[in-house]
Amino acid sequence: MTPPTAPAAPQAGLCTEYPFTLPRGYVDGEGRVHREGVMRLATARDEIAPQSDPRVRANPAYLTVMLLERTVTSLGTLPEVGGYVIENLFASDLAFLQDLYRRINQDGHTQAEVACPSCGHDFAVDVAGDAPGER
Repeated sequence: MTPPTAPAAPQAGLCTEYPFTLPRGYVDGEGRVHREGVMRLATARDEIAPQSDPRVRANPAYLTVMLLERTVTSLGTLPEVGGYVIENLFASDLAFLQDLYRRINQDGHTQAEVACPSCGHDFAVDVAGDAPGER
């Protein structure tokens, strides 16, 4: 039997981290707002490991919190992004991160195809970019 090897380094040109700007932002205990962050691609372990967590077994909706806790690698100047931070996001920011997670892990990008309401012209926008909201 061949011993396991270390994971291969990401391929050149393969984007594995995606910067984002939350629509509202996480407000920490000192009143600072954190909006700029980074989400990385999920691994199989990220999706499998939470399935055995008692919090997910008791409440399947908690899976979202655990997936985001594992894949959001930074948010503003916070030293870490744990479950408490994800649990205390505004609902609009949680929905934003859920959509971003789906886009980068299923679609492979952060762009959405949209149409101009005035002229009907189709174009792409980067949904991870600076979104309107409270600063």
